[in-house]
Amino acid sequence: MNLFNIGMILSLPAALALGYLLGSIPRNRKEAEVLQAAQEEAEQLKQEGEQLKQERLIEAQQEIQALREELENRAKRREEEFTRMEERVLRREDRLGQKSSYLEQIEDSLRADEEELEQLKKAGADLLVEGKARLERISGWDQQEARDHLLKLVETESKRFFSRKVEEVERRAKEEAEQRAALVISTAVQRYAAEYVEGHTVSSVPIPSEEFKGRIIGREGRNIKTFEALTGVELLVDDTPEMVVLSCFHPLRREVARMALGRLIEDGRIHPAQIEEKVQRAKSRLAERIKEEGRKAAFDIGIDIHPELATLLGRLKYRTSYGQNQLAHSLEVSWIAKMLAAELGIDAEKAKRAGLLHDIGKAVDHEVDGPHALIGADLARRYREGSEVVHAIAAHHEDIAPTSALDVIIQAADTLSAARPGARQETFERYIRRLHELEDLCRSFPAVQEAYALQAGREVRVMVQPDRASDDMSAKLAYAIARAIEEDLRYPGEIKVNVIRKTQFTESAK
Repeated sequence: MNLFNIGMILSLPAALALGYLLGSIPRNRKEAEVLQAAQEEAEQLKQEGEQLKQERLIEAQQEIQALREELENRAKRREEEFTRMEERVLRREDRLGQKSSYLEQIEDSLRADEEELEQLKKAGADLLVEGKARLERISGWDQQEARDHLLKLVETESKRFFSRKVEEVERRAKEEAEQRAALVISTAVQRYAAEYVEGHTVSSVPIPSEEFKGRIIGREGRNIKTFEALTGVELLVDDTPEMVVLSCFHPLRREVARMALGRLIEDGRIHPAQIEEKVQRAKSRLAERIKEEGRKAAFDIGIDIHPELATLLGRLKYRTSYGQNQLAHSLEVSWIAKMLAAELGIDAEKAKRAGLLHDIGKAVDHEVDGPHALIGADLARRYREGSEVVHAIAAHHEDIAPTSALDVIIQAADTLSAARPGARQETFERYIRRLHELEDLCRSFPAVQEAYALQAGREVRVMVQPDRASDDMSAKLAYAIARAIEEDLRYPGEIKVNVIRKTQFTESAK
């Protein structure tokens, strides 16, 4: 608000009062006095207004002066700041000018270095060309031939180096595997120690008195002839006191005859009709006993199997191999396989199942042609056993190649059960002699270099001399060796003949 406006505001009441008084024409003295007093008051108010106006004017001037001084101070400070900024800009321009000059010098130096480098590269290329030409003249090889030679040297050294590394790794792995296998097998064998009852091909049946020998023979031998005809077993009645002997290689027939003869002796009536009845009842009872033995074996192991497989498994109780009872052997293999699998972290349930059924083919191998391992695998497959169990059964004598750890475990368990002392009737000397005879027979062929009997004589590996036998001749040699084994040797089961022809080159570094 300026000074003029302030003065107008202050004088407005006085002017209004003065106008009011002048507008009224006093008609008498009293009115004149009132008018004079009003004029005086108006004059006083005017003076006060002028005085207030002057005071306000002075205050405004002072305020304006203060503002002017403040603005001047601000302008002065801004000017000083601009001056300092100008000085800094000038100094920066000086530095930039110096840097620009320095960069120009560096650029000139780099351009000179670049020109010198180009000259050196050109000189180096000329030297390389000259050196290559000189090397080719001295060595007698061109660049491609030298490169090929160098690559061959590098390849040869690399192969030699890596072959040594591979051999070292294989050797170390074999050592560790042998130690681990020995530990696992020894642990499993230590945990399993079963009694073994040897099986025989004859059975002795006690009789109450010597009088029964005559009854057993019958008039003109009709009783003994009927008995032997119905059972297929040879009944030996000799001078042995109070004892007759049943002889037969078929264990089921021998068991039927033993049971039937025992019932006949208990009954006391021995004639052809009674013999036929007792034999039939013995066959029925044996069939039930076989089923029960199979179910009991599966229960002891803790697995469920098909009823037909249980029946076949029970028949193994009356089957022996080298005097070893096959049901006891199967149970033993099952327990050993379970422990081996547990030690190696493999499915123990599958292992004990495959171990129990691994020789199931022997229950029908007299009725079906072929290796008992493959027969057993077909039976297991027919009765819905798992594919891994079926393969382990088929591979436990390597009739097919093992492809899993379970296959190898069943092979090891089978070997451990058969090879432990007292498990089989065959003596150590006879066993060694049989293996020597097998190896000597194979070595008798002209092209054979060496022969090795494996798997307790179930397999023989024949190494032939590669320069004396071709692949076709090796195939014929395998057939000839197999036929010679069939004609000249006596052996249980089957023997697999593997003829190997191999050419090998070996070098030594000194």
